[in-house]
Amino acid sequence: MLISCALAFLVSSVADAQSVQTSQGHIKVDAVVEDLENPWGFAFLPGGALLITERAGQLWHVSDEGVKTPVTGSPKAHVQGQGGLLDVIVARNFERSREVFLSLAVSQARGAGTAVYRGVLSKDGAQLNKVTKIFEMAAGSQGGRHFGSRIVEARDGTLFVTIGERGDRPAAQDLSRHEGSVVRIARSGGAPSDNPFQQQTGALPEIWSYGHRNPQGAALDEEGRLWVVEHGAKGGDEINLIRKGANFGWPVISYGRHYSGAKIGEGSAKEGLEQPAFYWDPSIAPSGMMIYSGKLWPAWRGHFFVGSLKLDHISRLSGTPMQEVEKIRGASTGRVRDVREGPNGGIWFLSVERGTLFRMMPAK
Repeated sequence: MLISCALAFLVSSVADAQSVQTSQGHIKVDAVVEDLENPWGFAFLPGGALLITERAGQLWHVSDEGVKTPVTGSPKAHVQGQGGLLDVIVARNFERSREVFLSLAVSQARGAGTAVYRGVLSKDGAQLNKVTKIFEMAAGSQGGRHFGSRIVEARDGTLFVTIGERGDRPAAQDLSRHEGSVVRIARSGGAPSDNPFQQQTGALPEIWSYGHRNPQGAALDEEGRLWVVEHGAKGGDEINLIRKGANFGWPVISYGRHYSGAKIGEGSAKEGLEQPAFYWDPSIAPSGMMIYSGKLWPAWRGHFFVGSLKLDHISRLSGTPMQEVEKIRGASTGRVRDVREGPNGGIWFLSVERGTLFRMMPAK
């Protein structure tokens, strides 16, 4: 069911509205798109329309009048475990280029790995044309775990893509493999010449940072810096400020433990390895992250909003050092997969449990 709406998804039925209690008082929560199956990512198009991905492989276009249409022409995903059709972003120059980017798991000779495709969306939103693979991780791994897969367009137009270590822990420390890294690529594909390992023998040129476990959220702050949130094991979920060429330590250091209870690596710190800006223990299973502009709630400017797949809330974090200052929780926040700020300053999020895209707005 797609709730009938107009004027950029104004919900027609008061009965469909919910609310959550926050530090800013009651906030209205509206269901915007329902009956989604394992939704993973969404992106806003100019004029109020949306694109939404489902992990099983379907890309949806939702018009500003609420018409939900399957988009044909999207690349075929390898659907296994956590793999499938994953993130979607709209190019910053979409009104001129009509380019969108998709991340997904693809079949490989050794199993499956993360790839990124570029396509051109038709004017009616029903067709993806000129679909081109612009990146595929080298020689992926067996199994269906830890594909990472958030995409962020940097201010210079390059793309950051997060890749999990695919359950192969040592690979995250191996610069000859893409597992457990953040890569930086050009919109047309290929590694920019100023990537940190371009001239290092044996290193893959797309790698920007490494030593990651499974980063499923990524966002730019007001300064244009990249932040990621990634899953730990049993404890040790992290928020990291990404630096060019930096090693974020997995699996040499971690604030978590193996699910068996055994110690991970060498402890929680080691010279030359980055420390997280914040970590959760116990884990919340974070996925999807947004850094808020303050447009509708000025007190939240610069705050981080992170979805929890395990504890059914949205975590709000701020401060130096960073702290979790609030858990936003309600009937709508079951297994939050993605969180984004809408064009008008509303906070939008995907609930896997509810199969619904929700929007938070100030209560009138």
